[in-house]
Amino acid sequence: MNPSTPGNSPPSDSAQKPHLPRRLGLLQATALNMSNMIGVGPFITIPVLMGAINGGGPQAMLGWIVGLLIALPDGLVWAELGAALPGSGGSYVYLRDGFGREKWGRLMAFLFIWQLILSGPLEIGSGFIGFKQYLHYFWPGAADVQLNHRLQLCTVGLGVLAIALLYRKIGSIGKITVALWAGVLLTAGAVIFGGAGHFNPAIAFDFPPHAFDFSMGFVFGLAAAAQIGIYDYLGYYDICYVGDEVKEPGKVIPRSILISLLAVAVIYLAMNFSIIGVVPWREFAVTDPNADAPPIASIFIQRLYGSKPAAIFTVMVLWTCFASVFALMLGYSRIPFAAARDGFFFKVFGRLHPEKQFPHVSLLLIGVLSIAASFLSLQAVISALVTMRILVQFIGQIGAVMLLRRLRPDLDRPFRMWLYPLPALMALVGWIFLFVMSGKQQVVSSLLALAAGVAAFLIWSKLRRSWPFAETEPARTIPGRPA
Repeated sequence: MNPSTPGNSPPSDSAQKPHLPRRLGLLQATALNMSNMIGVGPFITIPVLMGAINGGGPQAMLGWIVGLLIALPDGLVWAELGAALPGSGGSYVYLRDGFGREKWGRLMAFLFIWQLILSGPLEIGSGFIGFKQYLHYFWPGAADVQLNHRLQLCTVGLGVLAIALLYRKIGSIGKITVALWAGVLLTAGAVIFGGAGHFNPAIAFDFPPHAFDFSMGFVFGLAAAAQIGIYDYLGYYDICYVGDEVKEPGKVIPRSILISLLAVAVIYLAMNFSIIGVVPWREFAVTDPNADAPPIASIFIQRLYGSKPAAIFTVMVLWTCFASVFALMLGYSRIPFAAARDGFFFKVFGRLHPEKQFPHVSLLLIGVLSIAASFLSLQAVISALVTMRILVQFIGQIGAVMLLRRLRPDLDRPFRMWLYPLPALMALVGWIFLFVMSGKQQVVSSLLALAAGVAAFLIWSKLRRSWPFAETEPARTIPGRPA
């Protein structure tokens, strides 16, 4: 879509701003989303998910279903916004324009960048953590301090490799993304087809007593399982972060979001049934939120085919971890760039590489912070990043799409949310449920982080003399009256 199209007009000084070439089509966009979504998530979270509800069991798969019931309507919110406002930065652009660029949109955009600086690297860091955990399959002995140091060193090296591969033109990145995506699908397919031939319904549907007894414990367990499900689905919108680089964004962005969500939902359920139909859930379910999850996919393949095929498969999982890190780092590196380009972040991050035309400073920032996040625990990372994003990003975007419908009816909308506003309201209820049920500590931490962001915005605005501290224009003198 031409940036000068009515309803998508950038600020008047856009001609002086650096622009990114549009080279990503539907295949590359879907590959980017799915590489991010599948990533390391299901290979690590299945043990934790299976222990979430009423002491553990197959009923915990309700978490993925509830997660999908939140992600699908929310995907329609992203689809409408991404098609109408296809710019680098994704949520940053939607919140800024939805709430108004001159006033409240400035605050919302700033708060999004504020939380992204932490939550983005946390999400990428979860891929590094997964890589490190599956590397344990080759070098067992988690209690060995020297081994843990070596594993962490390998993780840091992986982060440096991801930065190096992304330090190039977007055209070649599209080819790398498709290659990584192929590896992701091959890994997931190995689990699905391996389990299909050895599926045992008696093992898969071994429900414990009182599995579906309804109580507050069941509700909290369902919320915990749904939080894991949402974490596994995160990334269905990754293409929105590189909207400036998408061909025909009005068509490609919505289609890639919906295709990715539906395809990954089928893959997740098939993978989960394949594993629990071979390995009894009681052998690997994790009920302690602070415990490390076992490399369940490698255990699954080893039980079916032996240690050598399991070793090969573990390498494929490591490939999948890297694909997730690669896709996330690509998307998130564009957000500080877009903010800096519009005057919402330090100017240095708005620079494009003089020869390769990509935001190299922003990439280095996100990459280094992501490597640092790899030193944290997986459970802490998942809980913090999901809860932190709900208020500003997900609930904020629902407000943005509704405000744009009411205040900008002339905006060019190549894709309109079906059955509006029902999907937006469904997503809103789901996000509120996850936030409220995330636990007192996470709720308080998220609110404190939000308050700190508001304080930082006020200080930043005061120094810049921008809204709400902008100097008012002098009153015009009316003829016949004193000034």
